[in-house]
Amino acid sequence: MSDISGAHKTKKIAVITMARNDEFFLNRWIKYYGKELGEENLYIYLDGEDQPIPANAGKANVIHEKRVAEHVVKAEKRRLGFLSEVAKKLLETYDIIIGVDADEFLIVDPKVGKSLATYLSEIEINPSVSGLGIDVGQNLNQEQTLDKNLPFLDQREFALLSSRYTKPSVISQPVNWGSGFHRIKGYNFRIDPNLFLFHFGSVDYKMIQDRFLDKDRMATGRAGHIRKRARTINIITNSKAKTDEKWLSMARKLQTYARPIWAWNKPTMLKWKLVVKIPQRFKGIV
Repeated sequence: MSDISGAHKTKKIAVITMARNDEFFLNRWIKYYGKELGEENLYIYLDGEDQPIPANAGKANVIHEKRVAEHVVKAEKRRLGFLSEVAKKLLETYDIIIGVDADEFLIVDPKVGKSLATYLSEIEINPSVSGLGIDVGQNLNQEQTLDKNLPFLDQREFALLSSRYTKPSVISQPVNWGSGFHRIKGYNFRIDPNLFLFHFGSVDYKMIQDRFLDKDRMATGRAGHIRKRARTINIITNSKAKTDEKWLSMARKLQTYARPIWAWNKPTMLKWKLVVKIPQRFKGIV
């Protein structure tokens, strides 16, 4: 019998991640996705039996995986191969899977007035959907060191609109993610007009400096990765941010149609370093 009310049934949605030495971000990740999707639908794979279970894990599914120390490129392929298989298995019981890193938060534009679960239940996902990548960084001229007890978006006002974080994070069918969730092998991507993927890896300069002291990260060749985060802060600090929201839709349009020569199924900003002021309505969400 058809639903004459036109109401959508909320679909069963899980979110997955794999992390190591990332308890600070995981605590925020659990708080945000737990509120949006229910803690029992969170699947956290800890890279190493030595990793502590996050203090606020609650009903989240936390699974220790055996640590394999290898160079970042090889490790990323293995990690995303593993998470693709996890997602395939979970799709036997869930309608939708979100795959993100511990410092990534998929947010529905508050002006839509819908929760993440409600919104994802209503839109077409075939086989994936992406949010616009919002790489949040510290403006060293205007913003203090992060207060770790307060929401990120109460303390940071600027972001680089980065195609690196416009990822096909949301899937409804079994797929194979490329390294870092940056693409889906053999499929195109679709950027949703109301979804944003906020990345907070560059949220604080001191935090980035501290990561250089993490022997695990340095031993596996992640110094370059961390330096990219420092570059985001440098770009944001030295740019005049655009305040008109038209730049968000311009970036979305550009990323939809422009492709790097070496990857037809990835978005690009064509080297355009577009810095924007984050709209006020996002304050307090993460």
